[in-house]
Amino acid sequence: MLDIQNRLNEFTETHDEFIRDWELAMSSGDTSSVQRMSDDYYVTFFNNDNEKPFFFTRQEAIEGMEQSVKHFYRANKRFANRVIRLRDNENAVVFYEQLIVQDENVLARLFTIENWKLINGKWMVIRETEEQIN
Repeated sequence: MLDIQNRLNEFTETHDEFIRDWELAMSSGDTSSVQRMSDDYYVTFFNNDNEKPFFFTRQEAIEGMEQSVKHFYRANKRFANRVIRLRDNENAVVFYEQLIVQDENVLARLFTIENWKLINGKWMVIRETEEQIN
């Protein structure tokens, strides 16, 4: 069993790779490398109108991700102010401000929380919360 610092370093490398894969997806339009969600993954999305949140299944999230990448093709997805915390050796939480930027114009800002779990030796996102920021 890895000690907590080694596991944190391992997960940080995994998330750094995830960010690089997002850069590739935004420039190529191919989202297959960022589809690292568990089978029971879901995302909760809060928008600015203070209505109840929207919930999306894994399949709905993949479809939405593909549409979003096509819509923001060649824009940059930035992961600002990222903080990673381990709950234990098999669960990690990542907090960050997600920015979609094109020609230095911010097209979208979201506060994001990702919950990751080590499943069969591979880190997978099990749930995500996103909230629009004005």
